[in-house]
Amino acid sequence: MNGDWLIRARDGRLAVYACESDAVVCRTQQRPGGPWTAPRAVGGDQRVHPALAVAQGTDTYAHLVSWRPTVPGESGLVHSTHFQPHLTALDWNPLGHPNKKGDRTGPPAVTVDAQGRAHVFVPNRGGGVSMRGQKEKGGWGPWRDLKGAGVRGPLAVTTAESGLVTAYATTPDGILRWTQASPGAVPVLDEEPLAVKARPGTLSALATSAEHTTLFFTDEGGELCAWRGSADDEPVAVLTAAGSGPVSAMRCELDGHDCTLLAQRAESGRVAFAAYPTELESAGAWWTESGPALPVDARVALAEDGTGRVVAATFVPGTGTLRLAHRKDEPGLALKAWEQAPSV
Repeated sequence: MNGDWLIRARDGRLAVYACESDAVVCRTQQRPGGPWTAPRAVGGDQRVHPALAVAQGTDTYAHLVSWRPTVPGESGLVHSTHFQPHLTALDWNPLGHPNKKGDRTGPPAVTVDAQGRAHVFVPNRGGGVSMRGQKEKGGWGPWRDLKGAGVRGPLAVTTAESGLVTAYATTPDGILRWTQASPGAVPVLDEEPLAVKARPGTLSALATSAEHTTLFFTDEGGELCAWRGSADDEPVAVLTAAGSGPVSAMRCELDGHDCTLLAQRAESGRVAFAAYPTELESAGAWWTESGPALPVDARVALAEDGTGRVVAATFVPGTGTLRLAHRKDEPGLALKAWEQAPSV
């Protein structure tokens, strides 16, 4: 899973996406704050591999990307758009393969620019990254080799408040970053990587101001770090990572302040939360654990519900178990008790 698999639709309903068996499924609230539907397959009846990338544009449309088997030993990427979670998604649209043909090259990632165009990123067979983006007047542009070498683990991609796309990847020698110079332009790789070794699979990116996106990652020493600048700027250690996986990050208002909220499955198995004023890592942050212990493969996500309250969600692959906790209507970040999402 890559991206924001917990989203809020335009009408305030929450929805979640997950891989189950050989399909991507969606569950959504019957009404804002109401019971949840049973999982239903999206993208048509094509079989897909257990890989999913999700992104939501400012128009609230959800873009889904996965790999599907084609001929024996080979696969291709597919894309679907879900305009409203309680309605049927578009059928999977084939995107092809970054190397024209072959098996899966790595987990895909997707983000949506200010014009509502999806940009799909994936590691390629040469160890770099390839991208394919939607055109302004419909359809898709060609696969672009964005260069790079030694890429390992999932990518992190996001769209800045400016509407421009940024992508990140880890290598054994550092962190690579690709940025757009203008809307629709091909993202360009920084001349020098950030010479910091990050644990693969821990990247997470968030738009934190009009000027910056912030990359979160765990370094080799176990520190959760934040980085916004060029390769010459040092990342800032926020606090010791609570667990081994990526953090889920979002901006929200807490007691009248623009804050960045982090959530991560802790080593104890519980969900750990931390918050600090956005882009002010020097203010300090600390973890507070919540909820029951979860399996090591549990997913954690953050969003705001239809009333603007923070909501956290956990999902355990293979079990269908979805739990949610909402912020209480009181100062601070106190959460109500975790509850399993009820179905109709």
